[in-house]
Amino acid sequence: MHKIALNFEDGVTRFIDATADETVADAAYRQGINIPLDCRDGACGTCKCFAEAGRYDLGQEYIEDALSEEEAAQGFVLTCQMRAESDCVVRIPASSQVCKTEQSSYQASISEVRQLSDSTIALSIKGEALSRLAFLPGQYVNLGVPGSEQTRAYSFSSLQKDGEVSFLIRNVPGGLMSSFLTGLAKAGDSMTLAGPLGSFYLREIRRPLLLLAGGTGLAPFTAMLEKIAEEGSEHPLHLIYGVTNDFDLVELDRLQALAASIPNFTFSACVANPESQHPLKGYVTQHIEPQHLNEGDVDVYLCGPPPMVEAVSQYIREQGITPANFYYEKFAAAAA
Repeated sequence: MHKIALNFEDGVTRFIDATADETVADAAYRQGINIPLDCRDGACGTCKCFAEAGRYDLGQEYIEDALSEEEAAQGFVLTCQMRAESDCVVRIPASSQVCKTEQSSYQASISEVRQLSDSTIALSIKGEALSRLAFLPGQYVNLGVPGSEQTRAYSFSSLQKDGEVSFLIRNVPGGLMSSFLTGLAKAGDSMTLAGPLGSFYLREIRRPLLLLAGGTGLAPFTAMLEKIAEEGSEHPLHLIYGVTNDFDLVELDRLQALAASIPNFTFSACVANPESQHPLKGYVTQHIEPQHLNEGDVDVYLCGPPPMVEAVSQYIREQGITPANFYYEKFAAAAA
């Protein structure tokens, strides 16, 4: 049995289980998800999707008009013919609503709230329902703010373990979630999650990685690195973590532990404030070395506030280098 992540164009991700002898389309249909298809015989191309990760067999039963040899080489698949040979990630060119599914919702309770610094809160929640929660490292969920009808989006900062997941949350003065966590929250309080969501997640590692985090944009990377620590990687990985002030630096011990468990992983942390006491000052772009970009044979992952995303994008363009892949996610703090 293999786990297949179906990523829909509206950002919703659903996971299904597929046996070795059933097609992905049949497995999805068996679990209540209707991937668009018509002929089921590899003749029409209606179910054409893109396989972003995993091993699979397409067989020989489809025709060129439905899926060309060039498309198959690029990673396109016909889900009516595709049989998984490992866990896979498949991008579906349709919304979740069209496929008669929706994001999942979970109920859990706060297990721990820790003030890591004046600017950062660590939140862990746990519940039996979360033992069934599956997501791709780097994705996020919408967390309901207790006592309100509103939600806030946060990336997972850990993998799911024994029904528990964690988040790094920026402490925003006047922020709805921040005010709850710093003033009212206690262990056992109920919280709801809806998701997973997002197209920012760890792909199959095929070349060196450069990971760039700004502030609490570190969260998705600690989840990614936990996954890499489990599975290993033959490629070098480097993380540059940038913050504004010294007190914004958090989770350095955790990064040290990850570096100790991932042989080819290194990281550096820098502080933009020129009055910082931290040994490495400046912005993330000032600490990207030529070897990190590897003459373009590199996958860049970037998560941070919009100005940082724009600055990094411009810096890479100015170097005259085009990374093999450039994945990014912008975030902005929300007040009350």
